[in-house]
Amino acid sequence: MTSPVQGHQDRRLFAIGLGLVTYIFFTLCDTCAKWMAVSGMPPLQVAFGRYALQFAFMAGLALPHSGFAALKTKRPVLQVVRALGLLGMTAFNFFALAYLPLTLTSSITFGMPLLITALSVPLLGEHVGWRRWVAILVGFIGILIVVQPWDASFHWAVILSLASITSAAIYFILTRKLTATESTISLQLYTGLVGTVCLLPFALWNWEWPSGGLAWIVFLGVGVTAMIGHQISIAAHRYAPASVLAPFAYSQIIWMTASSWLIFNEPPTVWLLVGSPIVIGSGLYIWMRERRLARESVSPISPAEAELRV
Repeated sequence: MTSPVQGHQDRRLFAIGLGLVTYIFFTLCDTCAKWMAVSGMPPLQVAFGRYALQFAFMAGLALPHSGFAALKTKRPVLQVVRALGLLGMTAFNFFALAYLPLTLTSSITFGMPLLITALSVPLLGEHVGWRRWVAILVGFIGILIVVQPWDASFHWAVILSLASITSAAIYFILTRKLTATESTISLQLYTGLVGTVCLLPFALWNWEWPSGGLAWIVFLGVGVTAMIGHQISIAAHRYAPASVLAPFAYSQIIWMTASSWLIFNEPPTVWLLVGSPIVIGSGLYIWMRERRLARESVSPISPAEAELRV
């Protein structure tokens, strides 16, 4: 897991398996974070613990062996921007979890593949045709059905979840970009270091010690599960493109629904059951469209055919 090996390999089935495991750990992380938020611990302190533990663990593994050379990077600006993307995803999500059910936050998270596709245009210079833009629009209509912004029960914390998936999309796009040149260790160290430094003042301002053994286990669990999840995610992106892995994020709804219902007694709503399949269907269409275009790109085509492949 901590191998300094870098570069891309084409092992897609293995990467998909890693991706499925990743979202189990992300669900455990969100469950621990919500438990701490509901118990009264400030969300930024929970987020600080998540990053501080990750950085301490990775530094303990890397620095004795490689020294500060472990922080060597060819693209320092992108490393920091990627780390800030992950920090935004975590902080916004942890605040949202204090007010929203896991099923709702996870359903909003399913809009991430749509954002990854949309943001790939300005960030990666990729072309997105009208069919995929329509799928993105339909997907966001599904998100509107889930969050019900016109309903009296609408909660402002939904905006935090939307900010979280925007930050997450930037993070995952840059993860794919950086795994071509950076080691897994440096990627983990930078995310841990940036998150720890940025959150330290906020955590110390209103610090509350966990009360009791269970609270300590859950508090530490936020950092451990997040660290393992992102370590596996980095490995998965090394073996397959983000567009291949993105649809398998939908497996998280299974674990999120179970956790929300069994631990927090928050069953899914009717609107969530209506809107989530629309969001998921839109993401899957984009995935299938990209796979088809990738297969067709290896065969010679006429200019007229090329214009249709959008």
